[in-house]
Amino acid sequence: MSDVALALPLAEEEALAADAARHGHRVVARCSGGDELAGRLATTAPDLVVCGAGPQYLGRPLLDACDRLGVRLVVIASEPSERRHAAGLGVLDVIEGPAGWEAILPRGGGAASGADDADEVDERTTLRPPGRRVDRGTVVAVWGPVGAPGRTSIAVALAAELAAGGGAVALADADTHGASVAPALGLLDEAPGFAAACRLAPTGGLTGAELDRIAQPHGAGALRVLTGIGRASRWPELGGDRVEGVLTALRAWAPMTIVDTAASLEQDEELSSDLAAPRRNAATIAALRAADRVVAVAAADPVGLARYLRVHADLLELVDPDRVVTVVNKVRAGAIGLGPGAQVRQTLARFGGVRDPLLVPWDPAAFDAALLSGRPLPDAAPRSPATAAIRELAARVRPEGDGGVRPSPGRRRRPWARPSESRRTA
Repeated sequence: MSDVALALPLAEEEALAADAARHGHRVVARCSGGDELAGRLATTAPDLVVCGAGPQYLGRPLLDACDRLGVRLVVIASEPSERRHAAGLGVLDVIEGPAGWEAILPRGGGAASGADDADEVDERTTLRPPGRRVDRGTVVAVWGPVGAPGRTSIAVALAAELAAGGGAVALADADTHGASVAPALGLLDEAPGFAAACRLAPTGGLTGAELDRIAQPHGAGALRVLTGIGRASRWPELGGDRVEGVLTALRAWAPMTIVDTAASLEQDEELSSDLAAPRRNAATIAALRAADRVVAVAAADPVGLARYLRVHADLLELVDPDRVVTVVNKVRAGAIGLGPGAQVRQTLARFGGVRDPLLVPWDPAAFDAALLSGRPLPDAAPRSPATAAIRELAARVRPEGDGGVRPSPGRRRRPWARPSESRRTA
């Protein structure tokens, strides 16, 4: 028999409590809210906590108490808003409510039902915000040629969309020429988080606790940001081996990691007699080679497309073509002519063999609103056609089988920006 604590809406609580004994469970606590239950966990010592996904029932105090005491947690969500709230706290998997004991513990398992049952429940209800180990997180590198095609804007928007869709996301700024994730989100970068991680990686000190300390939370907590170097002269701190070590640690820290990289792919070892010296582009090259997917960003104008096509072959020497998703940003008729989408596709297919690029419409008002408010594009302009394109991009890079929660434009979770951490002063 397993001991269970409940924090659910009254009707669901009564139904589960009435049926608990028949399924081999004993209800040791019934609370009207998550904070109340968090305060009672130490004295009731349940094997399992079953709670609702709404703010009244699921909050940071309950999550921290379950972590501290080693209590398994099952979260039941009945509304899309509840699923988004749970995702904002890092709870990736929730059970559709209302749910009975068969859905909560499919084989009637509990703490006393053996290791196999415990593994099954843990796999299905794991809380995986940054700081919790995951099996192997996915790394997506965002790259593009020189000329400001919009690498950082796409990286920030993609990270935000993935976080809103469910799951913890790490956003790392590995640009050694012009790091800009921090100012784009209104974050402080006096102590660059990515550089700090690179210093810790070679010593084996880059633990989940250290990543929790150096990464800055943004929004509701599902997005953590490792800010980039504020001065380009600090690029030697981001060596290739160090970057690889950081990305390895991030795979075990967050289910999804988005890495914003620099443009240059030059490998200049032959220009120097000191082969052991650091290379300025090593961070970019290491990130591209280590990434599971590479989002390659081009600007939708004659100059931007020409720049992209010139270096596209260099990119494919580093990355398998199957891992590359081409994104064409700022698509508008004013720079391309009538039918800009068709013209962009034909140009890329004819001169670069690029098929099925993802086109992001040019919406300067939406991007300006995001930059002014220090928020990602999906939160600043949820109904923008550019946001719809970012949503499609998130679906392309998300691992197979991870459908995520896809908030509708009019029902997104609470805004990311908060005056205390992400609003910039005038």
